[in-house]
Amino acid sequence: MKKVLLSVAALMIAGITFGQTKFGIVAGPNFSSATTKNAAGNKETGDLKVGLRAGVTADLPLADEFYIGTGLLYVGRGNKASDNFKTSLSYLQIPINFLFKPEVGDGWLNLGAGPYVAYGLGGKHKGTVGNLTAEWKAFDDESNAIAAKLKRFDAGLGIVAGYEMKAGLYLGINADLGLVNVYDNTDNDRSWRNTSFGVSVGYKF
Repeated sequence: MKKVLLSVAALMIAGITFGQTKFGIVAGPNFSSATTKNAAGNKETGDLKVGLRAGVTADLPLADEFYIGTGLLYVGRGNKASDNFKTSLSYLQIPINFLFKPEVGDGWLNLGAGPYVAYGLGGKHKGTVGNLTAEWKAFDDESNAIAAKLKRFDAGLGIVAGYEMKAGLYLGINADLGLVNVYDNTDNDRSWRNTSFGVSVGYKF
């Protein structure tokens, strides 16, 4: 994680040196779920859970109409399993998208894709059986009691599409596909992979 942060910092410094970096802010709802596989090999994709995706962005110029889109985002993720088991997760995420920004009308299209890395800030599992409800911290050892402890590190592939007006207003959509099995204990071939999509509104300076 430290190496990734240093790499992004170097990219941002390089962009500032060129003097054409565009910084921005962005926020919007994030709709997430998880695809899980249990020890018996059964796969399940949970119902969507609504969270928040917000933070600061930077578009670093590479060539005419081509940029690296990065930033620092808070991303709320989670999952609703069919057996009344719900998970809420909070991540700090760094995207590294390769952006194509052609001028169209009174603004620019923003089309991009690339990897992201994320670090879990906090989270909890919540289980309900009848009138009984219990909670466990998702990234802490206490979730070992239900074999549901998750690793804080996550990574995957992100896709963004949007429109940036010359006045600075930005409207976009985004999707993230988790490629890392975030279960802490995978000795029994279990897996948990986060997925999400959302819409956002922002402003680029």
